[in-house]
Amino acid sequence: MPAYILAIDQGTTSSRAILFNDSSEMLGVAQEEFRQYFPQDGWVEHDPEEIWTSTINVVNEVIASSGIQAKEIAAIGITNQRETTVVWDRKTGRPIHRAIVWQDRRTADYCDELKSEGLEDMVSGKTGLLLDPYFSGTKVKWLLDNVAGAREKAESGELLFGTIDTFLLWRLTRGESHKTDATNASRTLLFNIHDQQWDEDILQQLDIPKSILPEIEDCSADFGFTHESLFGAAIPITGIAGDQQAALVGQCCFSEGMIKSTYGTGCFVIMNTGTTAVASEHKLLTTVAYRIDGEVTYGLEGSIFIAGAAVQWLRDGIGLISDAAETENIAIENPDAHGVYLVPAFTGLGAPYWDANARGAILGLTRDSGFKDIVTATLQSVCFQTRDLLTAMERDGIKPGLIRVDGGMVANDWLTQCLANILQINVDRPRVTETTALGVAYLAGLRVGLFGSLDELSEHWQRQKYFEPQMQAEASSKLYSGWLDAVNRVRS
Repeated sequence: MPAYILAIDQGTTSSRAILFNDSSEMLGVAQEEFRQYFPQDGWVEHDPEEIWTSTINVVNEVIASSGIQAKEIAAIGITNQRETTVVWDRKTGRPIHRAIVWQDRRTADYCDELKSEGLEDMVSGKTGLLLDPYFSGTKVKWLLDNVAGAREKAESGELLFGTIDTFLLWRLTRGESHKTDATNASRTLLFNIHDQQWDEDILQQLDIPKSILPEIEDCSADFGFTHESLFGAAIPITGIAGDQQAALVGQCCFSEGMIKSTYGTGCFVIMNTGTTAVASEHKLLTTVAYRIDGEVTYGLEGSIFIAGAAVQWLRDGIGLISDAAETENIAIENPDAHGVYLVPAFTGLGAPYWDANARGAILGLTRDSGFKDIVTATLQSVCFQTRDLLTAMERDGIKPGLIRVDGGMVANDWLTQCLANILQINVDRPRVTETTALGVAYLAGLRVGLFGSLDELSEHWQRQKYFEPQMQAEASSKLYSGWLDAVNRVRS
């Protein structure tokens, strides 16, 4: 039996394909960036066709560079940027509009209307989420209301909706599978996380026809087969999970109370809360962590919209650096930002503020401030935002003692040590930091028998480095106090 698993990791700024063996070893990786569209203030879009093309390109590239044939791949897993919304024509497969990205804030006013009608408690009780433009539901409504003829076509069964996993699955199977998994469904604002079904009340409130929604499966399930014409073989697709839940699986956080934090375009902290859907009193989200064999494990999540994207802005937006890797040496040379704070509220603030109208700012500049201070402050902002989330968890009665980190940013030792210093807790970095792809590879492998159980997967996890706080708690709190003041200044 072939022992290779292919993970498609479709992210916010790039598409990647990673090949693993059944020992969790990475055998090959390919990556391709695609364009970001910003048509108006607070609007963020992707071209679904560019996402599709980049995905096919990286899969073909990693198969070719690894020297294997497609028929040797036992299974494919798909992990994806969550909440990003695509609506397409059932017959032609063509999207009716560019994808509306999770960062997009265009439905902020509509969310405020729903709040003013007193609907947030009902929606939160059913979905575990807040009424915020971050989630897919109001994006779907916007598309149906604003694309000419879309609502009529949706009501006559001519359109389909999906998050990126669903769109890719539909394309990979040539329209045979219109499905998603429970983790992605739980981020749409349309899914009741308690009864594990699309919620009729919310669909009616948002005026979204149920016929456009995908079928919901476990994270490890039979989703369909790739069409032979794509890669030369029909490969089973047996794992799907939203990127942050996939990272939780990749970090083997299978016990209640375990926490992972992923640092990519944004930053997302999830705590495994077991079979209990813990309701936060401090604006964290209750979500499906994973669903396997029909059994639901829940998570408590804090979402930060801008983390690695702030470093990308330093490079592409204002040209302070030419490569993201430069930030580590700059911060080593200049570990003190000298009172400068960067609040990266480029698309509003996520948890625990949920302020869609906040905007970014650099504060504390003096005549002595230089570009190195801004770079250091950018890295520190990721740590301060993480502390915001853990503080909210503590106020909900949870005191984290250890956090497992992953994602591209934590390859930066300075940043990871800064995290330990600002959080004042120990930080574990795994040997394989590509845990999002690894997690969905685990889910796909479970379904085809390459892995026997979650306990077996836990044996694969290995620590690469351990970071303990090297800053006094008083100094950490003083820096964080300055951050809170800076955030207050950019709030709407």
